Amino acid sequence: MSEAINIGSVDSIDEGEAIVIPSEDNGTKEDIAVFHAEDGNFYAINDECTHETASLADGWIEGTEVECPVHAAKFCLKSGEALCLPATVGARTHKIEVKDGELLLYPETPAV
Repeated sequence: MSEAINIGSVDSIDEGEAIVIPSEDNGTKEDIAVFHAEDGNFYAINDECTHETASLADGWIEGTEVECPVHAAKFCLKSGEALCLPATVGARTHKIEVKDGELLLYPETPAV
């Protein structure tokens, strides 16, 4: 398991919103989007849509899914699974946990 990165307070991401942790800050080659889903939980997946270059953090969150803002591909925030065309490849998930009101991200450690 990778080392945890404290990305801030749980209050720093409103429900239904997302933030991007840039690659230079998360220690990987990809930006990571952290979502505060409508179920109240936090999820982290690679920020770039697997269909075409677009930030998933700029997409629309519904339940535990995010819709790409460019071509409407949908991804499961829990598993990263691509849920509809045009995306056919899932997004990589990353473990995130809440500890003492803080969000801890474990880049490259799968969430599931």
